[in-house]
Amino acid sequence: MQRAAVFDVDGTLADTNHLHVVTWWEAFRQAGHDIPMHAVHRSIGLGSEDLVARLLGDRRDKEQDAELSAAHKALYAQYFDRLPAFRDAGRLLRRLDHDGWQVVLATSASGPELSALRRAIAADDAITATASADDVEEGKPAPEPVEHALELAGVPPERAVFVGDTVWDMRAGSRAGVRCVGVLCGGIPRHDLEEAGAEAVYDDPAHLLASLKDGPFA
Repeated sequence: MQRAAVFDVDGTLADTNHLHVVTWWEAFRQAGHDIPMHAVHRSIGLGSEDLVARLLGDRRDKEQDAELSAAHKALYAQYFDRLPAFRDAGRLLRRLDHDGWQVVLATSASGPELSALRRAIAADDAITATASADDVEEGKPAPEPVEHALELAGVPPERAVFVGDTVWDMRAGSRAGVRCVGVLCGGIPRHDLEEAGAEAVYDDPAHLLASLKDGPFA
């Protein structure tokens, strides 16, 4: 039976979390909101609507949500031609593909942003499918992104491993019934990832690649 290796992208395969922090912080600042960067960082990984709701609360002017999201997208788009992948991210995906895993991306990115991320990772030959924000109604921590990734791979939850860098990733994967692996390169502490459902935690893609024989992918 096939196996699926499902990957988050931002902060997991690509070193982009802090770019998102700065550009969201600037989008909020331009709209007159003083949001600390550490609070933005802990919200990265949520979809735009959920991120804004978490940081501004339910009593915010919800008509401003779309403007904030558009401002963030415009600011972040300035980096599309130089988004950095983590070391060995592409090698990790190719190794898993070589070992018989179907590699599927599950990301809140879509459109030109997703294309830029895939160019940075440079491993399209190893990627079976992508579940993007355009494909689901609810983003992480809802299980839908991971469940859709499993549907694309045609694999049941017990035959899949999900790799991510945020508590939202771990909660989404746990709710979808898959084994969850955390990476620290997105900036979230090990304890938080484990508490949210990670059964193993690695430093980054290079560390996971070097540990494949001993971990959940063995």
